[in-house]
Amino acid sequence: MGTPSPRAVLVLAAALAGLLAPRAAYGQPNFIVILADDVGWGDLGANWAETKETPHLDELAAEGTRFVDFHSAASTCSPSRASLLTGRLGARNGVTHNFAVTSVGGLPLNETTLAEVLQEAGYSTGAIGKWHLGHHGHHHPSFRGFDYYFGIPYSHDMGCTDNPGYNLPPCPPCPRRGAAARFARKDCYTEVALPLFENITIVQQPVNLSSLAARYAEEAARFIRRASDSGRPFFLYLALAHMHVPLGVPSPPPASGRGIYGAALSEMDALVGWIKRVADSHGKGNTLLWFAGDNGPWAQKCELAGRLGPFVGAWQRQRGGSSAKQTTWEGGHRVPALVYWPGRIPAKRTSHALLSTLDIFPTLVALAGVALPPNRRFDGLDVSPVLFGWSDVGHKVLLHPNSGAAGKDGEIETLRLAQYKAFYTTGGAMACDGSIGPAEHHQPPLIFNLDRDIQEQEPLDLASREYQAVLPAISRAYAQALEDIATDNVSVADYSKDPAATPCCNAQHVACRCQAPGSHAAVLDRRTERRATRLCL
Repeated sequence: MGTPSPRAVLVLAAALAGLLAPRAAYGQPNFIVILADDVGWGDLGANWAETKETPHLDELAAEGTRFVDFHSAASTCSPSRASLLTGRLGARNGVTHNFAVTSVGGLPLNETTLAEVLQEAGYSTGAIGKWHLGHHGHHHPSFRGFDYYFGIPYSHDMGCTDNPGYNLPPCPPCPRRGAAARFARKDCYTEVALPLFENITIVQQPVNLSSLAARYAEEAARFIRRASDSGRPFFLYLALAHMHVPLGVPSPPPASGRGIYGAALSEMDALVGWIKRVADSHGKGNTLLWFAGDNGPWAQKCELAGRLGPFVGAWQRQRGGSSAKQTTWEGGHRVPALVYWPGRIPAKRTSHALLSTLDIFPTLVALAGVALPPNRRFDGLDVSPVLFGWSDVGHKVLLHPNSGAAGKDGEIETLRLAQYKAFYTTGGAMACDGSIGPAEHHQPPLIFNLDRDIQEQEPLDLASREYQAVLPAISRAYAQALEDIATDNVSVADYSKDPAATPCCNAQHVACRCQAPGSHAAVLDRRTERRATRLCL
């Protein structure tokens, strides 16, 4: 090969400088990832005109980029979060279904989290909100790369509280004096109260759900200020309780169920708006804020579930069951997503690139200027060219794992190739009417053209030219994906259970209360709470 000319060297240098500009010109940027729980694609006003409760999120969309073909990596809690923090599907990272209150394990310790990578690169790292990736021993977030943690170790319906909020059907409050009451409903937790952690210390048990959103906002703002004052770049992972049930109790409470959901949605919107203002006041232009959902709405909660928008999964609905959370229909995994970075990410832009929460890990790692962990493969992509408006091309192929509706947990059941979506297994989760769609296996697969049929109503006719033309490419992509996973460095999560792993502030008190109810010590300010509680790991 000959020596390149001076002109060629200058052109190459200029091109590389342009590619590196978003990081190099500003140093290492700050990152805020806000993950909403059980939020529907149609819960964002910028996505769905019927939604009026999200003015702050709509403002965020107007000042940044909105992604309309963005997907969660799984359609239930633990697998979705594990994939966001590792950039790998559950079939690789081992997290294929939810962890329990009594779970001994969590996200496998040999999996590297985004926080661990950024912490090693000099970032101040904080997690606030729901964790649900293991709370016992070294699975706790304080041992997974986060300098600071404040939140609940799992979903906030996995423990009783004194103010249970809105749920369908409703759950009772925590028992008080005497023996714990026994309730027949298996989906209500009545014997152990919901704990709130600060780092590895339980600071409140049971949690006060009415003030939880305000406490999350306060702790997030405190973390941002503290990190900014230190002069170090920061990564904040804010995993909200909204819009998972039980929904908080607004004051005064709305008259209708949709009013309750709308009030909770407004509260979430205000919280996000507050975080944006705090971030802007501490170095506007050097903080990337990424908002997304962890999965679609929990349809069996009826009027306390979110809006799907047009993604109704009509084929499944005709056969019974829900086509939202826990399923591989669009309503289960297509989620609202916004990215905001003033001066770096184009404003008032809508992207149709096929993206995923899997992409958050490799994209932020690249923007921080560090390398991905070795000896493993990633399902996510560095999509910074899409973020900066240089491209609108995302995934060529995107895989959707079973998340509880049908088939084996974590198994790749559905594949997206361009506008085509192929189902090898279908099934509906529990719907509002109590129906559950039966599992059906499809060989050859059902294939929908989402460009023409966003409602997933009518699969292509097997005998049609279109089906016959696209089937070979889908079959190759599916086989290659399964082979790639089978030959990867795959982890296995420990799903064993032990009652001793239950977070309990004081086992001598009913429901593990930190203080006996009704005593003077039960009414504590936050400083006193922190002094009075003890470690629980």
